[in-house]
Amino acid sequence: MLRNRDNAYGLIAILFHWTIAALFVGQILLGLATQWVASLALQFTLIQWHKSFGFLILGLAALRLFWALASRRPARPRDFSRTEWLAAKLVQASLYVLMLAVPLAGWALVSTSTLGVPTFAFNMFVIPHLPLARSEAAEHFWRDVHEWLAYGTALVAAGHMLAALRHHFWLGDGILKRMLQPGAESPNRGTVKGQKAAGR
Repeated sequence: MLRNRDNAYGLIAILFHWTIAALFVGQILLGLATQWVASLALQFTLIQWHKSFGFLILGLAALRLFWALASRRPARPRDFSRTEWLAAKLVQASLYVLMLAVPLAGWALVSTSTLGVPTFAFNMFVIPHLPLARSEAAEHFWRDVHEWLAYGTALVAAGHMLAALRHHFWLGDGILKRMLQPGAESPNRGTVKGQKAAGR
């Protein structure tokens, strides 16, 4: 079950989803930690790790987008209204864009920094800077863009998560299971509710 089916996600799509989600949560915490520590040496180390994981997310997000475009897309679950499905697709598309935009803005930030500190990706190799002019104004601009995009992504992801939990625990329609188990299909929402009402 590596590939998507007509009504189910495959293992590759699921791994992309949860790996990027876990990395993003870690990045939010790591980014906040760089502002809390007092030691400049520790702060430098944390920033380097933050940049390294940012480039990892950028690469994975690009691969995930390619996989999504090249793979079969699971059909709209039964009993899902068209409006509900379009809203879910809009949130999903927004997350695709934001997962690319946040690390790209971070890359622009370090590229325009007047400090000119290189990025040592996982202490293995140096990531070159983007061909952007360095200035304090540009650095502040891209810092604000990076932060606001990150916070915006966190809000969209939180809404996405709450909607998934609502479907799983309140509506009981099996939507969340599709992203937890390769090949899992969503049962009819009304059927699930009927089973609960019958005490099954």
